[in-house]
Amino acid sequence: MSNEPEKLPAAGSDSQRKTLDDRQRMTDLERIRHSCAHVLATAILRIWPDAQFAAGPPVETGFYYDVELAHRISPEDFPRIEEEMRKEIKANHVFEKVVVTREQAIADAKAGRLAALGERSVPSKFKLDIVQGIPEGEPISYFRNGDFLDLCAGPHVMRTGNVGAFRLTHVASAYYKGDERNPQLQRIYGTAFKNKTELEAHFAMIEEAKRRDHRKIGAEMGLFALDAEYVGPGLPLWLPRGTVIVEELEKLAKETEFQAGYVRVRTPHLAKEKMYRTSGHLPYYAESMFPPMEMLEEDERKKRDQLTEKRADLIQLLESMENAVSPNPKGLTPEGLRREIAQLEVEMGLIGGRYYLKAMNCPHHHRIFAAEPRSYRDLPLRLAEYGSCYRYEQSGELFGLMRVRALQMNDAHIYCTAEQFADEFRAVNDMYLKYFKIFGLEKYQMRFSTHDPAKLGQKFVNEPELWVKTEAMVRDVLVQSGINFVEVPNEAAFYGPKIDVQVWSAIGREFTIATNQVDFAVPARFGLTYRDRDNTGKTPLCIHRAPLGTHERFIGFLIEHYAGNFPLWLAPEQVRVLTIGDDDALVAYAKGIVDELRAQFVRVEGDYSPNKINGKILDAEKSKVHTMLVIGGRDRDAGAVSVRLHGKGNVGAKPKAEAIAEILGAIRERKG
Repeated sequence: MSNEPEKLPAAGSDSQRKTLDDRQRMTDLERIRHSCAHVLATAILRIWPDAQFAAGPPVETGFYYDVELAHRISPEDFPRIEEEMRKEIKANHVFEKVVVTREQAIADAKAGRLAALGERSVPSKFKLDIVQGIPEGEPISYFRNGDFLDLCAGPHVMRTGNVGAFRLTHVASAYYKGDERNPQLQRIYGTAFKNKTELEAHFAMIEEAKRRDHRKIGAEMGLFALDAEYVGPGLPLWLPRGTVIVEELEKLAKETEFQAGYVRVRTPHLAKEKMYRTSGHLPYYAESMFPPMEMLEEDERKKRDQLTEKRADLIQLLESMENAVSPNPKGLTPEGLRREIAQLEVEMGLIGGRYYLKAMNCPHHHRIFAAEPRSYRDLPLRLAEYGSCYRYEQSGELFGLMRVRALQMNDAHIYCTAEQFADEFRAVNDMYLKYFKIFGLEKYQMRFSTHDPAKLGQKFVNEPELWVKTEAMVRDVLVQSGINFVEVPNEAAFYGPKIDVQVWSAIGREFTIATNQVDFAVPARFGLTYRDRDNTGKTPLCIHRAPLGTHERFIGFLIEHYAGNFPLWLAPEQVRVLTIGDDDALVAYAKGIVDELRAQFVRVEGDYSPNKINGKILDAEKSKVHTMLVIGGRDRDAGAVSVRLHGKGNVGAKPKAEAIAEILGAIRERKG
């Protein structure tokens, strides 16, 4: 059991509660897992009748049920609980739905009849709270399996016997509804699949994922280091071998973008607060940004002091009015004073003394667009940068390279007209597909995130017509391109619709690695315009795109995808030349090959030691060297090499020139 209770909202809280429509869209696997949660509760009650249950939903990896119980459940209890669960499954009880009134549900909760085996005297306090939180007019239902009755909107499988194969996995602590002021519950996790084969495959994948953990492999291969004590949490240090991968990815991006008509720019690592207020990132994004640095010039300091003094006077006046200490000055109201104070605070923020570390590149690129007059002839303008950004992720969310505070992003912003948008957006998606092919990513999905009209002016900029227009353009491009995508409402960026790129690694793990966003709002905030054919000023559309995401996250993904066995073009050490013995003529021949490869910028090392060749090969295999050129006396005399590939063994002897040509060709074409 973990020592700290989970603070994420529990199912049943307002932030995670599924609508009835969401529930009806549950997959077959989610229905199995949801049903298994009821079977789990049934089993716990048979063992510990005093258990009180909160919520028990299906989740991405299985299911859980939150329970209040004097007995502290531990993994040692799992066999006993699972045995009771198997009894309930064997009984093959029907999941029977019962629709009730709100009054009946409240009465049953108070009587202790919910999440219980028959009626009991202890009220179902959590179920009562959940009932009272169900929106007025929404149907309320129970589900019964055998003599277990639970408040639930469903859906479920037909019978408990249809639950399939299951296993309990772990226990944690969780505050009810994720609120520290509420009781701390025990959260029992499990997972379930249609059959035992799928269940065993799932746990085999988990073990393989542990073996491929990028933190473990990264340390073994000397790719990166995390030094929380001296450098800081979430601020990775790239070691020489890891830097190789960073630079190879950057080289790939630069070549690809050059061919696609991008131009490269560079921007500083910090900027004035005014820029982030203009872009709209402040104050809404402030929690994810490092605190500001105060650097005021003398005239700026005087102006700030004047505004600060005026703000203090207004606050004092407001307090006096609210407390009725002094008469209400003519023409002033508390609401008016609050607006004036808020405006003063904005003006104070715009004085140039506050700087923020760059959390995103887009505002800088907008200022580059604004630096020179633009015409429709200049569009589309594609500005690209591997920009360094800094985001203050919560310490509990930091995770190796996957969640960091310093990141280098494969960023670019495309400024275009509405007529150019479809071609530009399609070209970006084609770039994604090109990268998928290079990295051998066969399974992917685009998550197309749209806005919620009910949240315009709150979560999304209040431009209803532009939302409809740009979402339709994005949708049309995806459909016409035949790209695998799903549409997700209410998850767009605040300035426009976006696409999140989901990919699956070689072992089936899902990752979000990149994004492609449409921005129809922020360019206007910066006053960005171009002269159109009719000589009028118009605001361009902007496409934010980062096909390779960040170095940190993408390399973390690649480490796990390849299990550290990188393709030749990406491998930190591409070739190692191994001699069978160490006589002078043999070593000279081997060094000549090393020099020839180095002259072609191949990352090659030589092992000319007197150690036995089997030991040299084993050392190269452990270091995950992609290609080994083994050289003995016969190879030297024939002007040849014996080629070995990591994990594949000996592939035969080849003339030296042929072997080198194949290596250079595979690197140039970015083959495996």
